[in-house]
Amino acid sequence: MSGRSTVRADAEQRRLLADLAQSRERGEAGRARASRLTMSGWSGPRIAEAFGVSKSTIRLWRMAFMRASVAVLRSSPPPAPVKVRRALEVAEKVLSVPVANRPNRTLPRLAEEIAERSGVRLTRSRLSVVLRKKGDCRWRRPRHTLKGAQDADAVDRSGLRRKLLKAQAEVGGIVLLFDDESEALTHPDLAHVWAKRGADPRVPALGRAAQVAMLGVLDWTRCESTVHTSRTKRSADFIALLEAVDRLYGPKPGAAGKPIVLVLDNGPTHTSKATLAARAQWLPKYAPELNDTETVWRDLKRHHLAQQTSAGANDLDRAIHKVVVKLNLERRHRPLISPRIAA
Repeated sequence: MSGRSTVRADAEQRRLLADLAQSRERGEAGRARASRLTMSGWSGPRIAEAFGVSKSTIRLWRMAFMRASVAVLRSSPPPAPVKVRRALEVAEKVLSVPVANRPNRTLPRLAEEIAERSGVRLTRSRLSVVLRKKGDCRWRRPRHTLKGAQDADAVDRSGLRRKLLKAQAEVGGIVLLFDDESEALTHPDLAHVWAKRGADPRVPALGRAAQVAMLGVLDWTRCESTVHTSRTKRSADFIALLEAVDRLYGPKPGAAGKPIVLVLDNGPTHTSKATLAARAQWLPKYAPELNDTETVWRDLKRHHLAQQTSAGANDLDRAIHKVVVKLNLERRHRPLISPRIAA
């Protein structure tokens, strides 16, 4: 029978105990459960038998909880050894330097640097564990960035103009189109995939890679893409895309047309006189983050064309158009939603 416990706890302490009892740390979760059982009337010997510890241990847990509440039941991580602390101090100084133009320090080189500066020698395997678990570091590839080449004032002005254009398109005042180009190869893009542990996923690469250029515009309001494929990215190909845009959005008999605002960069295929057929909003140099079509290419290549091997350029061309149709169907029921959600 349950008896009356001398341990008392208010509602907040009981809630904290319940949370701590679900901890992944086995020790603190066990101490929290034992305290809850004590308050429910379990005797010390019974709890000790259930947890496989001595009665004196249960008594110590109970006294600690009564003296310092829930905080004392939590496990405190052991202090890092002196060698580890000194190694981390050097590693943090070395790795805090910007990646650009600094020596690429692999584990052996970093271990040598730590040994020279602090006199502490760690093996590669030990240093890897220390960096990941104690130093919160990881081995990863850096990414290229165009931030340093940007004109900050031009980017800010263009970003504000972009917001105003989107507001106009949302109320139906204009047709807002984002233009960009990309390319796909018959040797497929390789993206992360789920696989069983120990498996070695491989994708066959058939023969010499052929390229298909993709020139596309994104209708921001309807989240629909129009893509023209070609073997090249020349002015003639861009003119063909403009003709497709004109067929879709150009003036039609008996229908009121809307102004078309075409957002594009200053690439050589965009500076010909043919672009004057549309009202263009020019983006500043080195600012791809302002072009919403970039997310369409990322979604198309990373989530739909990845791992897909094509026998030739014609097969890849057909696959691209099939994916574009699929993407437009997916996004058609969500107008005015940023394409970044799907990407």
